[in-house]
Amino acid sequence: MLRREHAIAEYQGGKVIPDRLGQKQHGHYLGYARQMLDIYARGVGQNRRQLHRAVWAVFENEPDCPARRIEAFCKLLDDQSEFEEDRGGKAAELRRKVFRMAASKHPLLSRADRLFGSEESAVKAEIAEKFGRSWDDIDADLFSDVFEFRRLKRFEGYESAQALLARYNVAQVQVALFDAESMTVWATEDFKTILRYAKLARLMHTIQRYGDQGYALRFDGPASVLRTTRRYGAAMARFLPALIACRGWRMHAVLRTRRRGWTVALQVSADEGLTSHLPAPDDFDSSVEEAFAAKWGDEPRDGWRLIREGGILHQRQKVFVPDFLFRHDDGRTALMEIVGYWTPEYLEAKLATLQLFQDQRILLAVAREAQQVLPESPHTIPYKTVVPMQAVLDKLNES
Repeated sequence: MLRREHAIAEYQGGKVIPDRLGQKQHGHYLGYARQMLDIYARGVGQNRRQLHRAVWAVFENEPDCPARRIEAFCKLLDDQSEFEEDRGGKAAELRRKVFRMAASKHPLLSRADRLFGSEESAVKAEIAEKFGRSWDDIDADLFSDVFEFRRLKRFEGYESAQALLARYNVAQVQVALFDAESMTVWATEDFKTILRYAKLARLMHTIQRYGDQGYALRFDGPASVLRTTRRYGAAMARFLPALIACRGWRMHAVLRTRRRGWTVALQVSADEGLTSHLPAPDDFDSSVEEAFAAKWGDEPRDGWRLIREGGILHQRQKVFVPDFLFRHDDGRTALMEIVGYWTPEYLEAKLATLQLFQDQRILLAVAREAQQVLPESPHTIPYKTVVPMQAVLDKLNES
């Protein structure tokens, strides 16, 4: 991610608008992005300062590029790079030896005179001869442990110039979230993925249903109200790329400002064209789920319509999103979870979850191998390779 000093944003009507490179106004930036990627791809062996200077040179004649934007590009390129590290302290040891050799010759002059007869080039040549190396090699290693002078070892790069610009756009929104004290996400799709990444980011959450097929997910917590820490905002920033990879959402975050008691809003949605470097979530977790949904189809069966991951069950910070929600024309609903590939630990966790939500009507389609170690239940539907459609309908129509 970027750091706070890389942030560029405008404030309009109580809203913060992070810097964004659009095709209409910044289409020519694609050329700049290609040049920057080429600098790093060809820059193995160069130090960080040399690479950054080359990036700055790319924008030498560009009037619409503030310094913070260039520094942000350098940071994003560095994030995809591996630089050499002087773990053994070789640079410090080399400096001690070189400075000790040169100490008796000081002061060094570019041209010797009668008072001071030590010429810099001659002293360097003498030191290089003792080391059996060229002075240029020694000079390159003298400060290789300093951040700016660490040499590029490997550059992973970005998929394309467009990917670099897309990462920049997302990174600027992430920086804005550093000051977030709360975030609300209204989601109509990909509930399971959104919640999974929220938990990975250690975001505390509350969930409320809105509309027929949507949920409002509010992320905040005790750390968010402490002005001495911004860790929770950083957690929201880490969560953002995963949210952008999902479908059917809009987000509203409340950000603190430097002015005491004043806040601004940050609003983003899935329709704004931001592109995540994370892959979009799969439509189905397994081929069994995919085959069942395809066989069921889009039309109702016996009045029951199938909705993938259409329901969220939650108690405090425990959340469960069953694979399918069934909704009948008369308003009845039921949930179904498919248990296919399993391990003892997986089954133990699944049983604990089902027990926590035992007051809900949840059908459990279980592979025959797993059925042998699961307790019997009137809601269980065994299957071998595919979930039997008629058995599911029979269970649904029992009530």
